[in-house]
Amino acid sequence: MLSGLDPSGGAGIQADIQAITSLGAHPLPVLTCLTVQDTRNVYGAEAVNADLIRQQLACLTEDTPIHAIKTGALGNAAVVDALVEFLESHPGIPVITDPVIKAAGGGDLADEELVAAMKEKLFPKAEMITPNGVELALLGGSDDLDQAARNLMEAGCESVLATGGHGTGVHIINTLYNHAPEPMTWEVERIGENEYHGTGCTLAAAIAAGRAMGLSPRAAIAQAQNYVHRALLHALTVGKGQRVPDRGILWER
Repeated sequence: MLSGLDPSGGAGIQADIQAITSLGAHPLPVLTCLTVQDTRNVYGAEAVNADLIRQQLACLTEDTPIHAIKTGALGNAAVVDALVEFLESHPGIPVITDPVIKAAGGGDLADEELVAAMKEKLFPKAEMITPNGVELALLGGSDDLDQAARNLMEAGCESVLATGGHGTGVHIINTLYNHAPEPMTWEVERIGENEYHGTGCTLAAAIAAGRAMGLSPRAAIAQAQNYVHRALLHALTVGKGQRVPDRGILWER
């Protein structure tokens, strides 16, 4: 996976490592950016040099098979270019992209150049993108989330899993848009009234783990939702902000 470092340990690459490991896969972590962050917000970020990321990807692929890729915060457009170059020379790997743009507290994790690079270059190569409602409206150019998802697919996305964790109500509704006649929805019980730090990272990483282990996209989504639900039931109070999913829970496989 390619993700940023959250020094609070609530989101980013640590969330990915914990989720992927808990589900029985082996993570290959490539760090894309360093952040100044806590459980309340993001206050700054600096991208890792894209050439270093190119070298890491080349080194890894010479040594070990890669069965899926999960992306999170990518730092800048140059990092997107490095990843896209790798994907063009290694086609067929399922890519699960969590299009991280803003922290829940409002801090920016992507500028306009990075957003444009993701939309134009990375999304068409991803098997699935997993935006929350705020991200979907911004990326798809419409407050009508159905229309926003259709806009993204018309621009080249294979599928869009619109996550409902930022909404309200008794249930979280996650909706998978692909080129089927109708979208597919899942309802998951909402745990508490507040949002959690790192839930989106955890879900996308868990989907990638399922795909790496041979599950179909829909089966990987179902398993990931169950895993995240259990992690939230045992959420940890780490700091003064949002609670953190307990991704170290035992998972029966």
